[in-house]
Amino acid sequence: MHIIHHGAKTGVTGSCHQLTTENGKLLVDCGLFQGDEVRPLDIEFDVHDIDALILTHAHIDHIGRLPWLLAAGFSSPIYCTYATAKLVPMMLDDALRLQLGLNRKDRQRILKLIESLTIPVNYGTWHSVNHQSALVADIRFQPAGHILGSAYVEIKLPSDETIVFSGDLGPYNTPLLPDPTPPERADILVIESTYGDGTHEAIEQRADRLKTLINRSLRDGGVILIPAFSVGRTQELLFDIEAIIATQLNDFEKRAWSTIPVILDSPMAAKVTDHYRTFKALWGSEAKTRLEEGRHPLAFDQCITIDSHRDHQALVNRLKQTGEPAIVVAASGMCNGGRILNYLEALLPDSRTDVILAGYQAKGTLGRRLQRGAERVEIGNESVEVNAHIHTMSGYSAHADQTDLLRFIAGTPNAPKEVRIVHGDKQAQQALAKQIEKRKLAERAVLGAET
Repeated sequence: MHIIHHGAKTGVTGSCHQLTTENGKLLVDCGLFQGDEVRPLDIEFDVHDIDALILTHAHIDHIGRLPWLLAAGFSSPIYCTYATAKLVPMMLDDALRLQLGLNRKDRQRILKLIESLTIPVNYGTWHSVNHQSALVADIRFQPAGHILGSAYVEIKLPSDETIVFSGDLGPYNTPLLPDPTPPERADILVIESTYGDGTHEAIEQRADRLKTLINRSLRDGGVILIPAFSVGRTQELLFDIEAIIATQLNDFEKRAWSTIPVILDSPMAAKVTDHYRTFKALWGSEAKTRLEEGRHPLAFDQCITIDSHRDHQALVNRLKQTGEPAIVVAASGMCNGGRILNYLEALLPDSRTDVILAGYQAKGTLGRRLQRGAERVEIGNESVEVNAHIHTMSGYSAHADQTDLLRFIAGTPNAPKEVRIVHGDKQAQQALAKQIEKRKLAERAVLGAET
């Protein structure tokens, strides 16, 4: 048995891992490289003898090269959770339209092929993957708490050895999704390390900080821009904004907040939010409690959805001219595409504008440059002056931080023989490995680049 990391072994995008056993081969994720990690999309390894593709979740850095995998000749089953199976076509349709400019007919042809290969499975249930008549492995998905449908996967080999691929783990104590539960066994654990060297703001305090930032902006006037990923971050933000409006405002604040529009300007995010509402059974206990109280945390009155490009452009122009207060949530989360770019180009020069970066900003992205304090940025072919106030809120990260990752590893009853650390910058991987060794959480901790 051996593992090859085709992507995300030295960075945070392009997740793709191959497990080769005596009886066959499995591929875990096949994601897009982004930011400074961008590479050609062609598949650089043989796919014809891969017995199955396992998808941990529907983010594009884990599924984005699926069309190229098919073009290379892959035709085996694709396993994922039911919620992921619903999100994958939506995410890929958007990516194929934006990246390749494919028309609807060509996109649908690719998506139907993916759908024909996809086998959705429930959490917590073992499923056998076979090569001809021989068992390759039994696989089981467990909730990862990252986004809707996200999972880590347990792979039990005929030798009784168990390999666990974490995918992307979510933080503990988020209100919308349940916490990840550590595996019962992991002889080898392949774990992400996006924030392996950092600690997030407390989840319990993030709504208070969001409220403070919005209150400050309301006093100064102007627009609050929140670049957010369509899957995960957007829904968490809407969830907290609804809670602030419903329960956390004094009389003065109620007057200020009662008229401010909360604008969801992302057709993709709106569709994904609908899916979150459809899969209420996967929500955490706090979210379910709100539903029982008759509240609608992802569909409240002040939340306005912008669909057409015409309405989007009209709103951008209006906000630029008037500077009237508004909270705008728009993709993409790293500001490297999507409708948020038009808002940033129009409103970054205005000192009344606040930009709240609510997630990881990869190297080479516009979000990273704003986060690092750039005084001017390039958007399209225009040089744009940055007078807006830029804020970073790590409490909205969909990724586990170092404490969460160590908790996940420590929760396995018997220490893994080996922890392979992937999906993180070198510094993050090294910091996590050091803590694993210090706490003796595994017999051996190795970085993805060293394997």
